[in-house]
Amino acid sequence: MKDLNKMFKPESVAVIGASNTPGKVGYIIVDNLINDGFKGEIYPVNPKGGEILGKTAYANIKDVPGKVDLVIITIPSPFVNTAVKECGEVGIENMVVITAGFKEVGEEGAKLEAELTALGEEYGINIIGPNSLGITDSHTPLNGSFSQMMPPTGNIAFISQSGAMMVAIIDWSVTSGIGFSKVISLGNKAGVTEIELLQYLAEDDETNVIICYLESISDDEDFVRTMRETARKKPIIILKSGSSSAGAAAASSHTGALAGSDLAFDTAFHQSGIMRVETMAELFDLGLAFSKAPLPKGDNVAIITNAGGGGVLTVDAMEKAGLNLVQFDEETTAKLKECVTEEGSAKNPIDVLGDAPVSRYKESLELVLGYEDVDSLIVMVCPTASADPDGIANAILEERKEFNKPIIVVNMGGPSFEAANEALRANGVPTYVFPETAVTALEAMTRYSKLEDRVYDDVIEKVDDVDKDAVKAIFDKVKSDGRDTLLGSEAYAVAEAYGISAAPIKLSTSADEAAQLAEEMEFPVVLKIASDKILHKSDIGGVKVGIENADEAKAAYDEIIANAKAAHPDIIPDGVEVQKMMDSGEEVIVGMIKDKQFGPMIAFGMGGIYVNLIEDVAFNLAKGMSSQEIDEQIDKTKVSKLLAGYRGEAPCDVEEVKQAIKRVARLTLDFPEITELDINPIFVYEEGSSALDIKIKL
Repeated sequence: MKDLNKMFKPESVAVIGASNTPGKVGYIIVDNLINDGFKGEIYPVNPKGGEILGKTAYANIKDVPGKVDLVIITIPSPFVNTAVKECGEVGIENMVVITAGFKEVGEEGAKLEAELTALGEEYGINIIGPNSLGITDSHTPLNGSFSQMMPPTGNIAFISQSGAMMVAIIDWSVTSGIGFSKVISLGNKAGVTEIELLQYLAEDDETNVIICYLESISDDEDFVRTMRETARKKPIIILKSGSSSAGAAAASSHTGALAGSDLAFDTAFHQSGIMRVETMAELFDLGLAFSKAPLPKGDNVAIITNAGGGGVLTVDAMEKAGLNLVQFDEETTAKLKECVTEEGSAKNPIDVLGDAPVSRYKESLELVLGYEDVDSLIVMVCPTASADPDGIANAILEERKEFNKPIIVVNMGGPSFEAANEALRANGVPTYVFPETAVTALEAMTRYSKLEDRVYDDVIEKVDDVDKDAVKAIFDKVKSDGRDTLLGSEAYAVAEAYGISAAPIKLSTSADEAAQLAEEMEFPVVLKIASDKILHKSDIGGVKVGIENADEAKAAYDEIIANAKAAHPDIIPDGVEVQKMMDSGEEVIVGMIKDKQFGPMIAFGMGGIYVNLIEDVAFNLAKGMSSQEIDEQIDKTKVSKLLAGYRGEAPCDVEEVKQAIKRVARLTLDFPEITELDINPIFVYEEGSSALDIKIKL
């Protein structure tokens, strides 16, 4: 992990490109450093020397007396790399490059950026940028940006790949009640990446939650494992724009067609413990909750409201989010009845009625927070004529002291709640306007609180009873033949080498050989044309099922070859494949689609001919996949209920399914040249399983 402490806690800052001209970036940054309270040394650097904003200016970074912890560069792009080299020569370790004009402007800019990255690596400089709006640390305080203001002090770290988004959020935060520990504009990520910043911020005592707006994710050989360690230390919430490459150009397989454009990022974030959001509003709604309230110890929620309709909406949202509505025992219910009067409701959600005085809220709060099964509480206040928002806020803060349970407040209104919202947020209670927002935030907190209980084993690494040499030999032959798709018999041999249960399939090149292979397998068998160029074999009469004897096998061979020649006279088939017919079982699919960034994604779901119509499928990244994630992947699908035994049917061998997932993952990690893999269907029985159709593309 990079040491970025002096990036955010420097004792001295030099600004290369400092200026006396108001409005210029070099002027704004020096002005921000001075006026926003930076207590260390400030060294303006400008070829003209002299004085800038009351500070002595130096013609070159080499002229600056003493050690410089952080350099901020604002000079035009053609001169940046020379300045970086000079900084490296005097031992500068941390740098923010504000200057634009690098890879975002084209080929020449990309060359400059590559040189910048190389210089950073050569001299060991931590570089944020280029094309960055800068960084801030409200606790230092350090405003090394050209934002017009310093964000309020708080415990949220915000990483943004958009500079415009960064300054807009800083401006908005002044009136939002949200405070930041650090705000970082990533720019082009020529040096320090968001992954390295996340690792640093996870160890930062001033940061409780990390939120990010990202347009891309930096390459990391082991992204999931890296982020698992980081996310357990601090909640990470990411708004990711753009889309993944997964499935974009590979819909030739069932798995490729099932993989959505953004699936790889969803999968990588989920397996890493990162929370992904879809909107800026959700990003900061969750950030607010994590920055203010303690984590819940479970998913049992109570609701106190003075509006019945609001309570119903909250319950609806909770059901969709998978949160539980607490049921109170008789003793507590009786006490609540005394509190809320006959017209109210002592059942959860607790309706204290629209005329509820502060005392009614206070008594309800004490009873509910003291109830052992309540893990978290949502308090709703509608601005009725009788409501006292400020008094209710004070009651919440007073009762909360005795219990370390998260309280989420929904103040359903505007101006009448301003003071109450300010008081609550200032004292660690997040507030929202709408119940759905509160539930979304609480669900995220509840989900994150379970992260520490997750078990990450090396289940894929433990699959070692495989024959890599046999598979390599098969792939080498396929490549030497100028093919990219394996024949069925070759794919079966690969499955056999990796311990994947499959129906035997062999290649025959004559009618007599087909009959002999069929007898060795024992009838009945299936015969099908062997060619990677004929995709829809059944449509041309290229498949014959239920072959019961040698004569039938010979006749089927001749007929299949004749049909193939008639349909595709320009294609010379490799022969006819003979496959053992298997008893029917529950049909599932196990497949793989290769993502350019995250590698193999393993699919599991309902198989058979309707796989793409039903779309009952779940994905996991192969790298780092755990036993728990395999269990959850299976449980996410509807076919899992059939495997478990539906309406009195005997349960199927789910362990065989897990083995297939593990072994496909191991195979695709061992052989990165596999771009697509489909096993559909796999028949799953009470004991054992058998793959029928295996497609592998290199």
